[in-house]
Amino acid sequence: MKWLSLLMLFIRELVLSALRVAWLVLQPVPKLRSAIIAYPLTLTTDAQITLLANMITLTPGTLSIDISDDRRTLYIHCLDLETREKLIGDIAAGFETKVLEATR
Repeated sequence: MKWLSLLMLFIRELVLSALRVAWLVLQPVPKLRSAIIAYPLTLTTDAQITLLANMITLTPGTLSIDISDDRRTLYIHCLDLETREKLIGDIAAGFETKVLEATR
């Protein structure tokens, strides 16, 4: 059930972010606020980090770029960043929490 919950969250985020990116593309003069942020990881295993990074990359508008040598920070490019805190909070409360639950 935990894997199903993670899959459903991913599908929901995939659809919502695809709509957001489509909206940005259709704007006559898009006001993009692209940025690269350092996301502090609470996940510890390679499998968990890889799953999170892939889910972020597969979601339109975000891209996992790199991970720090100590595996505590994931660098993410965001096409349109509202605030760093909001993005970190959304990932932590969504993908990261569900990945942690599903892989325990």
